[in-house]
Amino acid sequence: MKNVKCLFLVLLLLSGCANITPINEMPSMVLGEPAFYPTIAAHTDASIIAGSRVELLFNGDQIFPAMLQAIRGARKSITYQQYFFEDGAIAHEIAEAFAERCRAGVQVKILLDSLGGGNIPKDIPDLWKKSGCQLEWFERIKVFQFVTPWELLNYNHRSHRRILVIDGKIGFTGGHGVSDAWSGNGRTAEHWRQTDVRVEGPIVQQLQAAFVESWRRATGDVLGDDAYFPALDVQGKVYAQIVKSSPLSSSFGTYLLFLLSITSAQKSIHIANPYFFPDNRIEEALINAVKRGVKVVVLTPAKSDHATTSSASHSGFGVFLLGGVEIYEYQPALMHTKAMVVDGIWATVGSANLDYRSLAINEELNLVVYDAAFATALEKSFQEDLKYSKKLTYEAWNSRSFTEKILELFTIPIKEQL
Repeated sequence: MKNVKCLFLVLLLLSGCANITPINEMPSMVLGEPAFYPTIAAHTDASIIAGSRVELLFNGDQIFPAMLQAIRGARKSITYQQYFFEDGAIAHEIAEAFAERCRAGVQVKILLDSLGGGNIPKDIPDLWKKSGCQLEWFERIKVFQFVTPWELLNYNHRSHRRILVIDGKIGFTGGHGVSDAWSGNGRTAEHWRQTDVRVEGPIVQQLQAAFVESWRRATGDVLGDDAYFPALDVQGKVYAQIVKSSPLSSSFGTYLLFLLSITSAQKSIHIANPYFFPDNRIEEALINAVKRGVKVVVLTPAKSDHATTSSASHSGFGVFLLGGVEIYEYQPALMHTKAMVVDGIWATVGSANLDYRSLAINEELNLVVYDAAFATALEKSFQEDLKYSKKLTYEAWNSRSFTEKILELFTIPIKEQL
């Protein structure tokens, strides 16, 4: 794995910078007005669909049991896409659940990112192969093999999506990884704070469509028929959409989703994100929101799992604090939730971070929910997290150590790759 990581660092240097089309003018809209919905659907290339049911899942205590129950109930197909998969008790439990369904005749397609899944123990792929599951790798890094310059550039584009779809009818997405770090309740050290979602109804078709897009790219195979795309009945009253980003296809839906929602906010913006260093356009949008009377609150972890990304993130806090954005640092554990609530009526949960890599390089996926009850529940969890967080002041930020400031300077040349 060390050789792979070294190669990946070289690729970062060769791959160039992120390239989001510059945004000049933005429409003048109010979130929730009639024109807002078709505008955001058009710019994210994702229809807003009625009739779904969406359930919030908090931390590994809720996420993994719900997923395992669904996996064990599969009858026709399981599609699974994951960025991070490493050894541990939960990894083996999920692996065995997949294998058991494969042995029962269920079609199981597993797509792992070749960088994030690089630490998977060998016995798990062996188990899946023996049981009849199909494991594929997204942009497999070919160590010691000839690659074309185009392939070399592509290695920098990682699949950061998290998708689980059962029989084309039940779906899960969010930002969790398969590791014992995600077990527990998110309130103790070494057990990360995470928010994911379980969905039923017509929106599952969009979630499945995102998986088959990535699967087709990785394998050349086109998945279809009733096992993957059955007729879906109305399961609830929620309007929702699945917004994808795939820079290799020049799709920056997640970036535009965030930007449009921020510029349309009128009352409040609550952001939970572990890697918070947006580009200048989103930075400006958040500060302008404060100027027009919007309360903007950002929740990030006190300590990150990556020192470099933590330094890059902290380096940019000053402008937000001076601009009136409230920043809180979650104390008990690494806060890994990637969610946003706007005006108490619009909410998103997904895989995208508010950083250059998520918004311009990785393949990402977010569920967007247009439902006041869902938004209220998510905002309530946000407020609960604030009880375990410390508010950051400009004075405290500005008094950070000289060593920290030096480390931040070293992140400037590589900020667009973090």
